[in-house]
Amino acid sequence: MEKKTILIVDDDSRNIFALSAVLRAKGFHIVSSTSATEGLRILEEDNKIGIVLMDIMMPDMDGYEAIAQIRSSPTVSKMPVIAVTAQAMVGDREKSLKAGANEYISKPVDVDVLLRLLNKY
Repeated sequence: MEKKTILIVDDDSRNIFALSAVLRAKGFHIVSSTSATEGLRILEEDNKIGIVLMDIMMPDMDGYEAIAQIRSSPTVSKMPVIAVTAQAMVGDREKSLKAGANEYISKPVDVDVLLRLLNKY
């Protein structure tokens, strides 16, 4: 089974670096973006992407808005999205899922939990 490409959208390049290193070691292909706007553009242009890891707290456009745009897009509306956030407050999971995320994981990311979620899709 060919591993799908994962798009990581996070405004903190250290988070992208850490997640990319772990996921590449597990055999995944990684594409990344430090802004939601650029991430959405990449998603529309790269048909190899199989899942999105979307940071929620970002400047300009937050993850909730970006997920809503993915869900309203005719070309990528069915794309699995995992919301990734440091804001592990009561209600954040529900807010992420209501925005259209398929799953939710909090930072610091538990790699075993993330791999289980990725393998689900």
